Amino acid sequence: MANNSKQVLEKTILPVLAPGLRALIKKVPAREIEDLVEIRVRVNKPLLLEKVKQEVLVSADGEIVKNVAGAYRITKKDIKETLHLMTNSSLYTLEEELKSGFLTLTGGHRVGFVGQVISDNKSIRRIKNISALNIRLCQEIIGAADKVIDNVIAGTDDIHNTLIISPPRCGKTTLIRDLIRQISNGISDLNFSGLKVGVVDERSEIGGAYQGLAQNSLGIRTDLLDRAPKAEGMLLLIRSMSPDVIVTDEIGSLQDVEAIQESLNAGVRVVTTVHDSNLREVKARPSLQGLFEMDTFKRIIILSQRFGPGTVEQIIRQ
Repeated sequence: MANNSKQVLEKTILPVLAPGLRALIKKVPAREIEDLVEIRVRVNKPLLLEKVKQEVLVSADGEIVKNVAGAYRITKKDIKETLHLMTNSSLYTLEEELKSGFLTLTGGHRVGFVGQVISDNKSIRRIKNISALNIRLCQEIIGAADKVIDNVIAGTDDIHNTLIISPPRCGKTTLIRDLIRQISNGISDLNFSGLKVGVVDERSEIGGAYQGLAQNSLGIRTDLLDRAPKAEGMLLLIRSMSPDVIVTDEIGSLQDVEAIQESLNAGVRVVTTVHDSNLREVKARPSLQGLFEMDTFKRIIILSQRFGPGTVEQIIRQ
């Protein structure tokens, strides 16, 4: 994250933290907030600030410590007060969101949580006695796709079907978000006029939607389907919004593949991602083999963290 991390914290994160945690984090030196990615809050465990390349332990005085014994330990009260602030004291009105294991805050920040699961043997009905929170800061970077966009564009009104391969925390969501924005808005320098984009955002990571509205810049011709299962969402968008391009994140199931094939049959371009570190391993996945047998993807972009998140290791043109 850029050096405005402290302003982001103060504006959108600190107001929904328990008062004790809020006061503690305010004391942390600004240099330790730079490049902040996640805040990990676990009952009876140390408060952890996850940066791009290291994790930081914080004492009860807001000082950075190296020894776990000197770190502030999260209490049940910290979790309870934080959840009440994040949900406007209406925990049970967000039951559908809560049973998915995450919720989204104003600004697009995503909060994951774990606790005691109540299920009906088929699906999760509720998560109660929440014991840990993972507050992931939204990292919208306008221009993140500049280094790859000219490889994705196929003409004044077309793009290549594109697959982004990336291990976790290597910037794929940041990249795909900016690709959506540029494809949707158009790029005058490339004589590209812009296309209608349908986004299926199953875990609210791309748009960072809060109460149904994207908190990130996705472009003027983009329609966002938030929290929809990927396969069903792709087909719904084709039926209802006539997109030129469908974008989704982290494909893997046979249902995802079938929906992509249906999209292609309908003349819709596809941009998607998969978690992995190289093309060989992706091609070895049984569920994805059909896409490669049909030469679906004309552009394959491989990311790493070798020079920081968003490092483009390779662009394969097919």
